[in-house]
Amino acid sequence: MREPENIQAVEQLDVDMLGFIFWPGSPRYVGQIYPKAGSLADDLSENGRYEAKKAARVGVFVDDNPQNIVAHVQNCHLQYVQLHGSESPMIIDSLRHLLTPGIRIIKALSIGSPADMERYKVYEGHVDMFLFDTKCQSVGGSGKQFDWSVLNAYDGSAPFLLSGGIGPDDAERVKGFRHSRLAGIDLNSRFEARPAVKDVSALRRFLDEVR
Repeated sequence: MREPENIQAVEQLDVDMLGFIFWPGSPRYVGQIYPKAGSLADDLSENGRYEAKKAARVGVFVDDNPQNIVAHVQNCHLQYVQLHGSESPMIIDSLRHLLTPGIRIIKALSIGSPADMERYKVYEGHVDMFLFDTKCQSVGGSGKQFDWSVLNAYDGSAPFLLSGGIGPDDAERVKGFRHSRLAGIDLNSRFEARPAVKDVSALRRFLDEVR
């Protein structure tokens, strides 16, 4: 998310999380419009302009240094840090040590085959949640799907978010997916009118059908 009015409209759909990308290589990078993203991540839903459930703010980072991540967490009042690069468990532990207690860490893993699922074991005990996304050349946001059946091999203790090209026509597929550790779904590129701007009507229809 990036545009204030769009953030306001999406939050009114009673979503649980809103994502803010702090990686300069992304077309959804918050810094392209807002060098200081504090109003995006916090003030917008506290200034009395509208009433909505306060969705958790998630900062998405790619191989950033822990000190820089912590600065963004503090400045933008983020509740989650999503790591979408090749961050090692050691780096994650260093980040955890610097973060205020209560800030949760999500590790995104790219999945293309059953063998890719084995990577989660390296991060068990180091993160609070996983996000399983489609394996591709870019860093997420490809709009491509992967075979969700490979997730049957996941037997870790951490909950996970299902990602990877979920679009407006996938409500039945989402409702048909079952896993005891599934915590939610990630909706991004296939619900965009343009990068960082969600099609609110499409989101509303999809959420109504899934719920």
